[in-house]
Amino acid sequence: MNFDLTGEQVQIRDTVRDFARREIAPRAAHHDETGEFPYDALRGMARLGLFALPFPEGDGGAGGDFLSYCLVLEEVARADASVAITLEAAVSLGIAPIVEFGTAEQRARWLPQLLGGEGLWAFGLTESEAGSDAGGTQTRAVRDGGDFVINGRKVFITNAGTDISAGVTLTAVTGVDKGGRKQISAIAVERGTAGYTQGPRYRKLGWHASDTRELIFDDCRVPTANLVGPEGGGFRQFLHILEAGRVAIAALAVGVAQACLDASLEYSAQRRQFGAAIATFQATQFKLADMATQIELARLMTHKAACIIDDGREPGMYASMAKLHASEVATAAANQAVQIHGGYGFMEESRVARYYRDVKVNEIGEGTSEIQRILIAREVLRPYLADV
Repeated sequence: MNFDLTGEQVQIRDTVRDFARREIAPRAAHHDETGEFPYDALRGMARLGLFALPFPEGDGGAGGDFLSYCLVLEEVARADASVAITLEAAVSLGIAPIVEFGTAEQRARWLPQLLGGEGLWAFGLTESEAGSDAGGTQTRAVRDGGDFVINGRKVFITNAGTDISAGVTLTAVTGVDKGGRKQISAIAVERGTAGYTQGPRYRKLGWHASDTRELIFDDCRVPTANLVGPEGGGFRQFLHILEAGRVAIAALAVGVAQACLDASLEYSAQRRQFGAAIATFQATQFKLADMATQIELARLMTHKAACIIDDGREPGMYASMAKLHASEVATAAANQAVQIHGGYGFMEESRVARYYRDVKVNEIGEGTSEIQRILIAREVLRPYLADV
């Protein structure tokens, strides 16, 4: 078993690491303070082909593997989590459903601008009464001739209201099956469609430069040709998309955790107390050692889940394990980073204060830690409990 990256993967990682350090990190504090959307960073990532990286060349992608994509997310998040989630949501949640389930006409129509980073596509799943319970979707799409008429609201939607946002793929109830259960479908809605509006940006704890909004659909009419995948298949499609998305979020979390360790190593080597650098104190060394160990474990779990995807298998339990562990490790690392920085870590001019605010959402978005534990328990108990 070889844990080494290939030469191509190392080159991708190092190229993005250099780009992130030069072009993203220096503006991260400014974007966090002002909430300005990082258009310059997106243009830079587009030049590097990052939006197209993990998709087939036949669809206009770069033909890269999923592990390389995770390496990219880790390096971008190490510089700025807001930029990383913008990329992750655009790729894993925006582009992926169109690539995997879209018709040839849909792919030809929307993918060129999305893969080129010229437009952003959103993913409309969460509602006020349908978060972890995604099957509780209330948004409705009723057929009217050759159209769907959509009514409903989606909350906490990333990349929906920027100057380059192009549309959203949402879940909506399109009917009921023979058993009386909701038939949930995925439908693409282009920005500018009558009846489709975006609410103001949320005021968030972290990810200040990321665009997150509520979406409102009021008699929004789209052609039935905008159905993504088979009618009634939307719920299964989105669950599939979320599995890969969880691995991507794990990579993002590893990146922020590594940033916490980077800052703590640098600060502890410089900060002097009692006549010595605090890095020489065993109490500090134990914190640093624990951080480094847990981050490496999270990284290895993330890489394993990514390799499962690259092998063409469903990541399932391993995606949940990676996302659960990496997100909680990142939260713990941020907490320890602030502790090591002491009073300075509590000041907003300290980068670890930003990391502390940015990491918590990784335990919530794309499936909470509680949901991941349910999914993991279901798999490990399957041989013992027939009805799990």
